[in-house]
Amino acid sequence: MTPGSNIPLSAARVAVDVSAPVRLDVSGLLLTADGKVRSDDDFIFYNQPSGPGVTYTSGGGTAPDAVTVDTGAVPAAIEKIVVTASPDAAGQTFQGIEPTATVRDADSGAVLATFTPPRLGAETALVVVEVYRRNGVWKARAVGQGYENGLAGIATDFGVSVEEEPQAAPAAPQAPAPPSAPAASRAPSAPSAPSAPVAAPAPSAPAAPPAPPAAPAPGAGKINLDKGRVSLQKNQTVSLVKGGAPLLAKVKMGLGWEPAYRGKDIDLDASVIAYGPQRDLVDACYFGKLSILGGAVKHSGDNLTGEGAGDDEVIVVDLGRIPQEVTGLVFTVNSFTGQKFTEVAKAYCRLVDAATNEELVRFDLTNAEARTGVMMAKLVRQFSGEWDMTAIGEFAKARTVREMVKPAAKAL
Repeated sequence: MTPGSNIPLSAARVAVDVSAPVRLDVSGLLLTADGKVRSDDDFIFYNQPSGPGVTYTSGGGTAPDAVTVDTGAVPAAIEKIVVTASPDAAGQTFQGIEPTATVRDADSGAVLATFTPPRLGAETALVVVEVYRRNGVWKARAVGQGYENGLAGIATDFGVSVEEEPQAAPAAPQAPAPPSAPAASRAPSAPSAPSAPVAAPAPSAPAAPPAPPAAPAPGAGKINLDKGRVSLQKNQTVSLVKGGAPLLAKVKMGLGWEPAYRGKDIDLDASVIAYGPQRDLVDACYFGKLSILGGAVKHSGDNLTGEGAGDDEVIVVDLGRIPQEVTGLVFTVNSFTGQKFTEVAKAYCRLVDAATNEELVRFDLTNAEARTGVMMAKLVRQFSGEWDMTAIGEFAKARTVREMVKPAAKAL
């Protein structure tokens, strides 16, 4: 699955497990129509492993933790169950970690869907997937929303009362926790499940200042357009919103390049490949097929030389008209004549507001490999409806758009 995509559930009881190269804490929250828990009893995790229709199962460190949802036993007031994950080690981020959620038939073990969130950075917790009810039908949706303040941040957002533990305590015998507010048995950043809200210590006087988090690797994390034009680094993501609201209805993706050696023409072809929620090919738009998806995506036509200023080829995308079954678009450039990208200079892609011709996002390809294809960028529809753009900059051995389909799917 890709972010924002959903599938109907063919089983009444489903289990969602989340695996990674490191141990993860997985939990589930039962949410009403307002997106909040009814009480702390709706937070299901290792210290509170069962609730109405939802159970938590520990993998014991040798298998991934899992949350099982019995849709027939979920109360009518609950509209969705969100499944979250956070690294077990205190302070560890998802940088360099690829968690994968697997949705299974809880009775047969059959895999219904898998989802690996796109490249992550400083996030310390994720809402990975949600199991939700829509018009009487239960579905699963890929989410991949990150938080930098751990599982406690997710719990607080959804209305769970979080007991903050001191970050540094003197070595002294500790009294047992009061029954009304049990402390978590592991993962210091994880919230407990008290029966009544407990006030957190005033932020102006913490027990000890926390160590600053490690800086994310270049290109990691997500930004938005609030501060104007964005220049992306490889693997960096920008949310196409401004001031918290969807910004764009129609955009133009301009792709350009120059010959690396003066006087030598370079014939490259820009394309966009549309994928469904399982990274399945829906259609491709290129010089031989200038319009797809009912005209929602259109290509400007082929440029045979790469000479001259400005965009060499332009692909117009009407985001509002993209069919719901399309959840990802990957923009590629390939050389049908076999010229390598070591013969290309100043390759770039840029996203432009089609209504104003204002350049919003730009990504300049700063390296080259002796290959004939490159994935430049992708647009991915988020579960909330808006789109994100991510710079890719990965090369492939491919001379046609057909040969780009598999490597581009992997880049989603």
